[in-house]
Amino acid sequence: MASPAATTASPVVSGTTPLPAGSSSSSSSLNSTSGATLAGNFQTFLTLLTTQLQNQNPLDPLDTNQFTQQLVEFASVEQQLKTNDSLSTLVSMEQTAQATQALQFVGKTAVVKGNTAALANSQATWELNVPSDSTVKISIANANGQTAFTGSYNVSAGNNQPFVWNGRGSDGTQWPDGQYTLTATATDSSGNSVAVTTQLQGTVSSVDLTQSPPLLNIDGQTYTVNQIQSIAN
Repeated sequence: MASPAATTASPVVSGTTPLPAGSSSSSSSLNSTSGATLAGNFQTFLTLLTTQLQNQNPLDPLDTNQFTQQLVEFASVEQQLKTNDSLSTLVSMEQTAQATQALQFVGKTAVVKGNTAALANSQATWELNVPSDSTVKISIANANGQTAFTGSYNVSAGNNQPFVWNGRGSDGTQWPDGQYTLTATATDSSGNSVAVTTQLQGTVSSVDLTQSPPLLNIDGQTYTVNQIQSIAN
């Protein structure tokens, strides 16, 4: 009786994804391939699979579960590559939108969260948000942390209340122009602490698009778009 036809020298399909001869099996190599390369690998895989099916030993056929799993693995990798491409596109679109939005603020007067203002021509202005009638203690320090001014004021409840400093210290000394940080603490009539927040108003002079997110330059300080509270004009 004639013996079954001998199988060819084709390798048996294993549980791992086959690659063309000479290709690296490392994950970094697969991650770096383009969609076109993946498609080429898939066609090579199908050719190899078809050849093996045609030349399999009838007494010891290939396990269909193995090459079905390989088809699923290829589909999963392809879907992941497409997802990564889509995410990259979304990130690029978001960065473009942020840059466009930031550029629209140039020349505008913006109100931003912050407590460091520029003293220019002997004047610096902050805006205080006080939730209830309080005694507010103000402390102003220069860029080196030296206290330039301290004072206490009775302030009624309200938002966007301007505090203008003329640059004179508590001892009457005129401080030079520069960046100064205001710290405000408050207590109500019962002696309970009251949370006071500060914000600044200034003209957006430029935008740094090399940063992500873009940074707005306002009176020598930089801010992100989400720090803007409102646009005055």
